[in-house]
Amino acid sequence: MAPRGGRAAAAASSGSEDEEEDAGFSRSYFLAKEKEPSSGKKRARAAAGKLSDLNLVDEQVLRASLAEIPPKHEEEVEALTRSYKDQYRNWLFELRCGFGLLMYGFGSKKRLLEDFASTTLTDFTVIVINGYLPSVNLKQVIATIAEMFWDQIKAKRKRQPGTRSQLSQPFPSQSTDDIISFLKHQTSDDVDDRVCLLIHNIDGPALRDAESQQCLAQVSLCPQVRAVASIDHVNAPLLWDKKMVHTQFRWSWYHVPTFAPYKVEGVFYPLILASGGHAQTTKTALVVLQSLTPNAQSVFRVLAEYQLANEKEEGMPVSSLYTKCRERFLVSSQVTLNSHLTEFKDHDLVKIRKHSDGQDCLRIPLGSDALEKLLQEL
Repeated sequence: MAPRGGRAAAAASSGSEDEEEDAGFSRSYFLAKEKEPSSGKKRARAAAGKLSDLNLVDEQVLRASLAEIPPKHEEEVEALTRSYKDQYRNWLFELRCGFGLLMYGFGSKKRLLEDFASTTLTDFTVIVINGYLPSVNLKQVIATIAEMFWDQIKAKRKRQPGTRSQLSQPFPSQSTDDIISFLKHQTSDDVDDRVCLLIHNIDGPALRDAESQQCLAQVSLCPQVRAVASIDHVNAPLLWDKKMVHTQFRWSWYHVPTFAPYKVEGVFYPLILASGGHAQTTKTALVVLQSLTPNAQSVFRVLAEYQLANEKEEGMPVSSLYTKCRERFLVSSQVTLNSHLTEFKDHDLVKIRKHSDGQDCLRIPLGSDALEKLLQEL
């Protein structure tokens, strides 16, 4: 079903604090870099005004200050929320017709969806998935659904005279495909046997990969399962563009901007104006790398993979990096490699030091955990 209000309106009015945060971070970083003198000589780093030189406030102090900001336009927001509650019966009707509900728009929709579930989805067993968490055990979720249906099957067989078979089905030890296959064969005319997946932030970091999206889509196709989800990232619709997974979800889109703060969802994301250690450094590196060419990113990946595999070494010799990049057709000459390295050095992505044997070596100033995370997000 087509989105209410149109996709263009969704892109304009949706988006989350995370996207605004990333955009502001990128602008601040490159504006700071533009102020540096451009010359072939060493730059005057003391006057460069790098982000790493900023005196950032402690994150807990900043969060406490944000919590003290008084809310605005409370009456208007409350009236908007009441208008959504008037649509609850329509939403329930669409769920019963086999559609899923996808809510988009600016503001946290956690409270709204949970109110909808508690007041209207009384005929469903509601299972909540908090997609905004850094990690979600999706297999455990679908195994829980399967175990619930299995318990219902055992209860029905016990009520039937002459059946003494003892059933046992250890779902957590089975593959995800086997569990989904079991769910697809569950049919019942009893409305109490239906399950609703309530997914906060289906575009969250732990769910946005193609495998998780495909898994959720297959579960939502099961006869006794329905899905209600929210999205908040400005690029969330791109999750389903490549493989058309959205057609499997059978979404019915609703534009429901709540303008509510992302209090719970935002706890798991570092604040830009707060000191964040490796998280802040990794974010800086990711912003820079995403602005470079694919070849430059690949050169950086070669260096990063070497560093992770040889943690005890002083660094990767420039000659070795050139050889590996030539083998992978990433550079055609030493001049091309040097241009990439200059870009890396200008943004403090790479440090050059003398090896004990006198040759220049390259090292990325990040710990192993931060470097692995950077490669995953790149």
